[in-house]
Amino acid sequence: MGRRAGIPRDAVIAAVVVTYHPGDLSALLAELAGQCDSVIAVDNGSDPAEVEALRKACDQAGATLLELGENLGIAAAQNRGIELAQSRAAESPESNFVLLSDQDSMPAPDMVARLLEAIEEDPAIAAVGPLPSEEREGADELVYVDRGWAPKRASRSELGLSRLDVAFLIASGCLIRLSALASVGKMREDLFIDHVDLEWGVRARKAGWRLVAVPAAKLTHSLGDDVVRLPGRDQPVHVHSPIRNYYILRNTIALVRTSLLPGKWRVRYCYWAAKYAAFNAFAAGDGKTRRKMLRKAAADGFKGRLGPFEE
Repeated sequence: MGRRAGIPRDAVIAAVVVTYHPGDLSALLAELAGQCDSVIAVDNGSDPAEVEALRKACDQAGATLLELGENLGIAAAQNRGIELAQSRAAESPESNFVLLSDQDSMPAPDMVARLLEAIEEDPAIAAVGPLPSEEREGADELVYVDRGWAPKRASRSELGLSRLDVAFLIASGCLIRLSALASVGKMREDLFIDHVDLEWGVRARKAGWRLVAVPAAKLTHSLGDDVVRLPGRDQPVHVHSPIRNYYILRNTIALVRTSLLPGKWRVRYCYWAAKYAAFNAFAAGDGKTRRKMLRKAAADGFKGRLGPFEE
């Protein structure tokens, strides 16, 4: 792959894209191949026809495809890609980075160069992330700042800064220093999906690392959820599927029960979990299914029963 403009020759960047029943990823893989030194697609058990199409797209982009054969969760897939990137890394881990990407994201042409410039400003920065936004009505910009009691969306004035220290970074578009991964550890696989990036970010900050958002680095990101507007609330509310209701509530409860989160965050997340459960149980549609999933989420979360969903 060609050397990207504006990126030093000693910086080696591997992109890791997690896929699950993907559509056509040719454009995404080509864009990442143009901005990174290598691209690794990790498929979480998609259908054979989908994997064959993905294999062709990877061949066209010069990307490596890891086929897991089953859905091991986003954290496990990220870790498998990270492990391959680490095995390929040069002797100096300080000059090696991994860029995480979802299949529903698209980086701006200069995103990686802007992220790399920021992360190399301070060796204490573990990871940097772009400004993710959605191209639809009610679009959300997912940058979270520590407000003391909990992570909250960054304000418009904060998003006007060139650099912004944040509470955590969403995984897609996140550029991570390999030496930070060696220090903090990889993604927590028993969470399976949801709050994986939050949990890793909290661990990184507790270990003394910085997490920084770069608002000038742009990423188009689709959450794949419906959004609704509630009276008196500026930010849209994302309506997830019932299975995502399960993982979000279960993992919130599981994290609150640990000492990892700051004390104030634990209080605030308890309040948030109650609101989240009430909204999805009674106002989001398909209430019977959602209530069943939420009850199981609460039971599993309090028991510490993690991993993939099981009836």
